[in-house]
Amino acid sequence: MKRLVLALGLCFAIHGAVFADGNAFTPLDFNDTAYGSATTSSTKSTASYSSTNGDAIGNGNIQNAILQLDNAQVDIRNDLLNCKTKYADVDAQYKLIKTERKALKKQVNAIEKRIKEIDKAKEKIRKNML
Repeated sequence: MKRLVLALGLCFAIHGAVFADGNAFTPLDFNDTAYGSATTSSTKSTASYSSTNGDAIGNGNIQNAILQLDNAQVDIRNDLLNCKTKYADVDAQYKLIKTERKALKKQVNAIEKRIKEIDKAKEKIRKNML
């Protein structure tokens, strides 16, 4: 149950960081006059859609959005790698503590058994004295 809560908390933390940047796909800012009426000339609409180098206006924005998504994906993968490393460390510590606990439990049981044996021996000696 604790692992589930920890995993869900980690997922929410990672997703919070992903969505904190805002919407990656922002709407393109087109000029409303280009969509005005059907009587506008084709040269005017073509001029309003193209930039100085001949690419469409939205091309740069789309490439920028893809680049931002790639960067976000790399960051998330790095976070995942860090989390996996921490998980492996905690898991190793958990296994070590578990084996130490098992060994100490055996040691406590052995000591308790010796104490009981000594108590029995004392009782036998007392009975023999009477």
